[in-house]
Amino acid sequence: MRLEYQIITAFAADLVLGDPRWLPHPVRAIARLASALETPLRRIIPNARTAGILTVMLVLAATGGAAIAVTSCAAYLHPALADVVAIILLYTCLAGKDLSAHSGRVYQALASGDLPSARSQVAMLVGRDTQSLDESGVVRAAVESVAENLVDGVSAPLFFAMIGGPVGAMVYKAINTLDSTFGYKNDRYLYFGWAAARLDDVANYLPARLTVPFMVLAAAILRLRPRDAWQICRRDGRKHPSPNSGLAEGCAAGALGIQLGGVNYYFGEPSERPRMGEPRQPIAASDILLVNRLMLTTAVGFLAVIAAIRLLFIK
Repeated sequence: MRLEYQIITAFAADLVLGDPRWLPHPVRAIARLASALETPLRRIIPNARTAGILTVMLVLAATGGAAIAVTSCAAYLHPALADVVAIILLYTCLAGKDLSAHSGRVYQALASGDLPSARSQVAMLVGRDTQSLDESGVVRAAVESVAENLVDGVSAPLFFAMIGGPVGAMVYKAINTLDSTFGYKNDRYLYFGWAAARLDDVANYLPARLTVPFMVLAAAILRLRPRDAWQICRRDGRKHPSPNSGLAEGCAAGALGIQLGGVNYYFGEPSERPRMGEPRQPIAASDILLVNRLMLTTAVGFLAVIAAIRLLFIK
């Protein structure tokens, strides 16, 4: 089976199945490996930045090596088994269904008037303090998370899968997981997590920018605000502390006609995030449903175009 069809099948499987909690997931194994390496490498290597670099190298080597070994063994045994293994690995790298499901539970809690439950649900999506958020704060957190993770969880894995197959997608997910594990600007990880954070920025640089026109197109298809999506992305996208996350968030803010950003609290400490978009309408729980539709429509368009390009130009 051609790689394009493997990726399309994996994408469809993710939309149907999501991420069952009972299923062993490679990303969790990657996170455990990274955490297990931290203490011994810090002990062996006094320089935190050097220890962090070595941790990143070891985790990427282990992930890539394991993916190569599994796919090669499957191909040696039977071509059909190789297809099945490739599809499973690719499927585990995608998170569109999970993003939609998690944020959908936030919407359901708000729709039923259960703000405490909505705060608990949105805490599973974001790292900020959620226990004191009002309804608009909960919605903003959910919308920002879906927009930001559109790249990390969907378009970037698809991009690297089209370039490097299951191995390329798994290595990307290892990079993303390392950033999630170590990429914090606090006393513990400012230096140790430097390599993980910078590598994630580099890996997402092109996918984040390729995602923007597909978000604008999706906004047009959904009859939202495509012109505002493009203009707000250009105006506000680079204000974000991340060189990549602000692009998708700016697009989402423009498409929905709301304003994102503002003050977030982390461990009780305020953190001012740049505001993106114009408050053309009050932020509302229904914006969670709209950003999910925007995310999924963008993902389908992104997949269709890059798959078509591969089919046309790669024999």
